[in-house]
Amino acid sequence: MTAATHKEFKRGAGDSVDAITRYMHEVGKRARSAARAIAKASTGEKNAALFALADVIEADAAAILDANQLDLRAAREARLDEAMVERLELTPARISAMADGVRQVAALPDPVGEMFDLKLRPSGIQVGKMRVPLGVVGIIYESRPNVTADAASLCLKSGNACVLRGGSEALHSNQAIARCIARALKSAGLPPDAVQVVDTTDRAAVAAMLAMPDAIDVIIPRGGKGLVAFISEHARVPVIKHLDGNCHVFVDAEADLEKAIAIAVNAKTQRYGTCNTMETLLVDAPIAARVLPELAPIYSGHGVELRGCERTRQILPQAKPATAADWDTEFLAPILAVKIVDGLDDAMDHIARHGSAHTDAIVTENYTKARRFLREVDSSSVMVNASTRFADGYEYGLGAEIGISTDKFHARGPVGLEGLTSVKWVVLGDGNVR
Repeated sequence: MTAATHKEFKRGAGDSVDAITRYMHEVGKRARSAARAIAKASTGEKNAALFALADVIEADAAAILDANQLDLRAAREARLDEAMVERLELTPARISAMADGVRQVAALPDPVGEMFDLKLRPSGIQVGKMRVPLGVVGIIYESRPNVTADAASLCLKSGNACVLRGGSEALHSNQAIARCIARALKSAGLPPDAVQVVDTTDRAAVAAMLAMPDAIDVIIPRGGKGLVAFISEHARVPVIKHLDGNCHVFVDAEADLEKAIAIAVNAKTQRYGTCNTMETLLVDAPIAARVLPELAPIYSGHGVELRGCERTRQILPQAKPATAADWDTEFLAPILAVKIVDGLDDAMDHIARHGSAHTDAIVTENYTKARRFLREVDSSSVMVNASTRFADGYEYGLGAEIGISTDKFHARGPVGLEGLTSVKWVVLGDGNVR
């Protein structure tokens, strides 16, 4: 983009919605053109760009941190909630992890062109499927600036062009990372328009993206429930989404209590502002009087506020009374709802009524109960004897994820490289005619 073009479409007080819309259509047009080049790029070319990006991120860490400080200062002045500020913050360790994530994506097998499910038909033809890029992926996200690098690397490796629109609270951070991406693409000889970071935070840009099916093949929103719900309602482009992460851990009467305590503590306290953090702890009635008094002081030491049902408060009177809304809330904060349930069916009924189909776990030594939980809980990730915090692209071996989908189509769970591809049927013959 030339300096003049940049100035024209960086909306200020006098700029119009029409100007933003024209700018976004130009972005979409360039992305569509670049998508053809990226789709046919070799694995070596894509990996070269990714390794270059990781190196540039590390080399420019100081500049990225300086930009992030501008965003953090503005966020605190605007009194954004602590969960959003925590997701916004970059540290040297998080920047290092960002670069490592890009390298992990480079090390993953390239899905593009993979043929599978080949079957020989009686006619003599072989019929199978081939993985192909989706085309142009639009990503609308809030807070976490690392999404800019994650999304760019995953879209690039899967042969897609992408249009990235971050939130206003991360404007400076995203622009700093965007400059790294542009340098990496240029060094690898790939079209810079393959990754375009929208340089306006005006909401008109979002509205335009949602109404561009000719330029964008799929929208992936990452942010609060309100943002995702708005996009899902108004998009004319297919959406891969999750609305929230109201995750549960059920401690069964036949659980190993040492495992149960470790998992219940980790699932809540390892990090608060993430969608795979436990928000409700369900405890089987026969062991509640044993496990809750052990957990309560640990949670207290972490500063976690407990909100319990009546039966929980009989054991832990210091817990605040849980409201009906608490069972449906993704707190993203050191707050935990606790409910005593009567067995596996009661626990699964609670999850079905109040869960968000994100991630739910059971702690039990009973194989039959574990199998039932895996089969009957309808969430994108279901776990046995493991913390919900494992519901993550890195932990699943996918590299950096683009998000975690609670949809059933087209992708479900952590969306990595395969989730950013589609398939087409291929037929191999040798002069066969019908």
